[in-house]
Amino acid sequence: MFSRLAKVSNVGGQRRINTVARGYEVLRDPALNKGSAFTAEERKALGLDGILPPVVLSGMEEQLERAYATYRAAPSDLEKHIYMWRLHDNNVTLFYALLQRHMLEMLPVVYDPVVGEAIEKYSEVMTRPRGVFLSIDEPETVEARLAAFGAGAGDIDLLVASDAEEILGIGDWGSNGIDISIGKLAVYTAAAGVDPHRVVPVVLDVGTDNEKLLNDPLYVGNRHSRIRGKKYDDFIDAYVAAAKKLFPKAVLHWEDFGSTNARRILGRHRKSVATFNDDMQGTGAIVVAALLNAVERSGKPWTEQRVVVLGAGTAGVGIADQIRDQMVRKGLTVEDATKRIWLVDLPGLLTQDMNDQLLDFQRPYARPAAEVAGYARISAEAIPSAETRWPEMSALRESVRAKGGLIDLATVVSEVHPTILIGTSTTPHLFTEAIVRDMAAHVERPIIFPLSNPTLLHEATPAQLIEWTDGKVLVATGAPFDDVVYKGVTYHIGQANNAALYPGLGMGAIVSRASMISDEMIFAAAQAVAGQATDTALGASLLPSNADLRTTSSVVALEVVRTAQKQGLATAEISDAVEAVRLAQWWPVYVPVDAA
Repeated sequence: MFSRLAKVSNVGGQRRINTVARGYEVLRDPALNKGSAFTAEERKALGLDGILPPVVLSGMEEQLERAYATYRAAPSDLEKHIYMWRLHDNNVTLFYALLQRHMLEMLPVVYDPVVGEAIEKYSEVMTRPRGVFLSIDEPETVEARLAAFGAGAGDIDLLVASDAEEILGIGDWGSNGIDISIGKLAVYTAAAGVDPHRVVPVVLDVGTDNEKLLNDPLYVGNRHSRIRGKKYDDFIDAYVAAAKKLFPKAVLHWEDFGSTNARRILGRHRKSVATFNDDMQGTGAIVVAALLNAVERSGKPWTEQRVVVLGAGTAGVGIADQIRDQMVRKGLTVEDATKRIWLVDLPGLLTQDMNDQLLDFQRPYARPAAEVAGYARISAEAIPSAETRWPEMSALRESVRAKGGLIDLATVVSEVHPTILIGTSTTPHLFTEAIVRDMAAHVERPIIFPLSNPTLLHEATPAQLIEWTDGKVLVATGAPFDDVVYKGVTYHIGQANNAALYPGLGMGAIVSRASMISDEMIFAAAQAVAGQATDTALGASLLPSNADLRTTSSVVALEVVRTAQKQGLATAEISDAVEAVRLAQWWPVYVPVDAA
């Protein structure tokens, strides 16, 4: 965001910045700073003569070369991550220009997966605080703390908030989760052109159950266990109310919340404000985008697909929900579509006799006990004793033990003969050779998506899946993987990365000033992403490359705007949706800075 010393104007299509700042005040503001690219006239007017080297650059090319060389010289990915964010704190425009130029190389460093390591070491490596820290211990200060960001009612388009309970594949990291909100917003800007000066990263500090943090003298967050129940809900309500009051046009994005909280929060607020949860809806939508192409290439219609999802948390059930909705669009009833989806988690296949211990959003997919009566079971001791994914885990473990064991993934695949296998387990190597070969023996083009990330958590590698299915598999992954060459064919591995979808979805909601973000808008985003991967040759990717994120995000934003208009959810007056999206996009180029 620009400081109160500066204002942005647009005169005749030319963006300009007007500021009362002078001298070092200009150079210390990352939104104003251009370094050696300040013109001679700007230097004189802004009091920069003598405090900048005398050479005037005509653009940022030399700065980009210098910055990239420094980036490459950093000895580790974490050091590269830290360098990039220090560059951001010095010169926002140069940061995004460098990121866009080297998108494929830098996106995993600036955000996922390296951001996970940065979060784990946040107390040690944090540099300049960014964003807003809200504490459940002081709920009465929520509005004042948001207001302290210094923005007016019309200055903010987007807030990303996290309570950091389920960060990527690394779990609960408390107040360190601010980096997730910061990184997510960086992707919004790099991928879709959301103006980085009109966004707010937020961490909702409700405590942490991470003993390492609670005993770390350097930890910067609240030193108590996570607060739940009514006090938690009241705190979330206070945040939403303050955000709506202070920034009435802004989209609210929820990130990395625990399973039950994520669904409850979204259900409570999605009809009163433009909001969405990326882990539930964004993940589900990007997987559906890949499936739209995979199902078409498989030759088997949606109404005949049999889907097994390994991992029944926020992401896994969110994916299941959107697959069910797509089957309904293709003619099945909700009941029949739900019956074509099997969920497997820590207690094995979820069944109706577990209902008292299941989360409410898992229950619709639980299989009747009579249906699985003849299925083989393995020892309940296979359930990891340290797992605490939901509070009732110990009771569920005892329930499974009493039934003689659990129905594992191998048994489910053997009995169900799935056509689609999806992994969101955050546990590596669970798609074994035996399981994959069993699946491939019963379907011509098996669709297998090992989606857990970061990379070390993948359920199987693309190379393994291609070999075990003799090249028949249709694969997409959650983490980035290199191309695979098998029997003379190059297989391009599409990454089901939410970055291809949520930035355009958010931009579309911003441009249309949508009153809410509907399921139809989210599906429009999925269709738009799928439509950018048109090659159907053997080995072709199911998804567009992340190198083309700006193009993909523009197409997504356009379709989201049009859908919002069709549904009567767009509150902005838009006569030309293409032009509205184009004009809303921010680009990392230096603009004139005028002295006020």
